Amino acid sequence: MHRRIRPAGSLGLPAVVFWVLLSGCASDESAQHDIAQLRQDLNAVNLAVHRSKGETDTVVGQLDRRTREQSAENTKQLQTLSSRLDSLSAELNSLSARLDELAQRLDTLSRPAGGGSPPRPSPPPAPTPSPSGGGRSSGGPSAEESYKAAYLDFSKGNYSLAIASFREFVRRFPDAAQADGAQYWIGESYVASAHAAATQGQADKAKEALQQAVQEYRKVFVNYPRGAQVPTALYKEALALEELKQVKLAQARLQYLVENFPQSQEAPLARERLKSLGE
Repeated sequence: MHRRIRPAGSLGLPAVVFWVLLSGCASDESAQHDIAQLRQDLNAVNLAVHRSKGETDTVVGQLDRRTREQSAENTKQLQTLSSRLDSLSAELNSLSARLDELAQRLDTLSRPAGGGSPPRPSPPPAPTPSPSGGGRSSGGPSAEESYKAAYLDFSKGNYSLAIASFREFVRRFPDAAQADGAQYWIGESYVASAHAAATQGQADKAKEALQQAVQEYRKVFVNYPRGAQVPTALYKEALALEELKQVKLAQARLQYLVENFPQSQEAPLARERLKSLGE
């Protein structure tokens, strides 16, 4: 009697299918779980991106605002510097004109009598000048020679020597035509000394020299009220007072200049300076 043999695996087929299906279900659940996790991660990334974008926009806005504010401040500073430069240019032009005028006067005085162009009007000489009057004192150089020598010291930067020379000129020739000019250049010498001291970091010495310059400029008006250098001395006194932070007094000097010497070359400069100090 022969036993019928079934093909191998014919009895286990349903079990295999069951395990395959079961395995497929497990794989599907795992895939769904991964997809859900990916979606969660994607949402987290999107949220982080939106937050970063918001923070970036805020920072960019702040930088843009700061840039605009800085640009406005730079523009304001440039305008202030431009105004200051215009004022300094005007002052330089005025000083150049004064120096040219002084050079012409010196040239006129140095020419022989009767030669060249007629000299500018000057006060008539005293009938019997005293030894300390204009011209030449006994045993010393003439007023013209003394004035030239003192100005040469100033032009070379020898301010201490120039101050001493101009003081000696004023003492020896108080009635000379150049007396008010000599007093004015004493003030200029002190201002130049102050600026030189400030450049060297000597603040106290610079302040002291400026204070002395104010006094010397003032002497031009007090001692020579009708002198040609009075408007210039008033203006330079105001500038020195401004450097000393005495703004109210500087404004008073400028106002006096504008009201009493409206036709002078310094009057327009004084008006501009008053506007600047009033801002």
